[in-house]
Amino acid sequence: MGESISDGTLATFLKKPGDSVAADEPIAQIETDKVTIDVVSPQAGVLQEYVAKEGDTVEAGAKIAVISKSGVGVAPAAPAEKKSEKAASKPSPPAESVKEDKPKAKVEASPAAEKPKPPSSPPPKRTATEPVLPPKERERRVPMTRLRKRVATRLKDSQNTFAMLTTFNEVDMTNLMKLRSDYKDAFVEKHGVKLGFMSGFVKAAVSALQHQPIVNAVIDGDDIIYRDYVDISIAVGTPKGLVVPVVRDADKMNFAEIEKTINNLAKKANDGTISIDEMAGGSFTISNGGVYGSLLSTPIINPPQSAILGMHSIVSRPMVVGGNVVPRPMMYIALTYDHRLIDGREAVFFLRRIKDVVEDPRRLLLDV
Repeated sequence: MGESISDGTLATFLKKPGDSVAADEPIAQIETDKVTIDVVSPQAGVLQEYVAKEGDTVEAGAKIAVISKSGVGVAPAAPAEKKSEKAASKPSPPAESVKEDKPKAKVEASPAAEKPKPPSSPPPKRTATEPVLPPKERERRVPMTRLRKRVATRLKDSQNTFAMLTTFNEVDMTNLMKLRSDYKDAFVEKHGVKLGFMSGFVKAAVSALQHQPIVNAVIDGDDIIYRDYVDISIAVGTPKGLVVPVVRDADKMNFAEIEKTINNLAKKANDGTISIDEMAGGSFTISNGGVYGSLLSTPIINPPQSAILGMHSIVSRPMVVGGNVVPRPMMYIALTYDHRLIDGREAVFFLRRIKDVVEDPRRLLLDV
């Protein structure tokens, strides 16, 4: 399961005892803190039995199944099941007798229960004061997946560790949207990938991190670690939970390379094929809640980083431009940062730099 993983939860069996399996064919799935891993058959044969159950925690190298090359020992499993079914059907008459006995006990106890009925005042008081709760039959208890438990633990640890503070600003998306509209066809034709807004914000974040390197740093004990590289984590929501793949060396990439990398990582995340190495590390995170329609939020820092940028939905709002009120496509942006390390001045300058670059992408060409 990889050097960084010691155990996992046996999530599902993909094959049943008695099924034929080919070499390297997945027979089960192991769920770890970060990803779901397929367990493949080491050889071709017939799946004889599972020696572990779904939901069990298994360590790396543990035996979970027995595969027979010849299929011997698999056939008797069916008669055994029939016997168990017959054995299970035999005790049904005693069960009926038990059911019959229960009403008798109730009938015998009912006259005794009727005697203490005179003090009938307490029941009305209970119904008047206590809320009427829905029956338990209308609730479902489902165990948390390892990924969900890991996300919950990390986010709560983040709240308990960091002195988190969020600062906000708003961005006029007019120029970036025009840039995208003017060159989207030529961009796709040359690079084979669509030009989105994420690459523009990643480039803006890289520029802001270079102007305010403290935002790219992290506290380690009594020291501050300054990172001389820019690895941008991109928060991706998947059906199984939140994952944060990393765009390595984003400061050395152009728009096309960033778009290709993000698309590739997002596809792997949604397919469940992303590796642990592709999610390890990262010096700064960007979370785009705007794809779900979020207007404003306060994102939580992804440890061991010191800040996270929140993007939101683009909404046309009336703005004053040159003394006139005109409609503009506006986006609220939020920066949550560790106030133990980053002062408000640096945080505001950082967010202003992102605003300036997104509103006028030509700044990236001139480095101003």
